[in-house]
Amino acid sequence: MVQSDCQFKAFIRFVLDALKEVVEEKDEEKRNKKIAKIIENLQKTLED
Repeated sequence: MVQSDCQFKAFIRFVLDALKEVVEEKDEEKRNKKIAKIIENLQKTLED
C-alpha cells in the first residue's frame, strides 16, 4: 500500500493528537489504558 504525503501527515496528526490526550490525562489508570490503545492501533496499522 502506497501512501501519499497527505495521508501520511493525516496519520501523524492522529497519533500526535492521541499522545497529547494521554499527556493531559491525570488519572494513571486511564492514561495507561489510552497508551495501550495507541499501541494497539499502531500495531494493527503495521499489520494491515
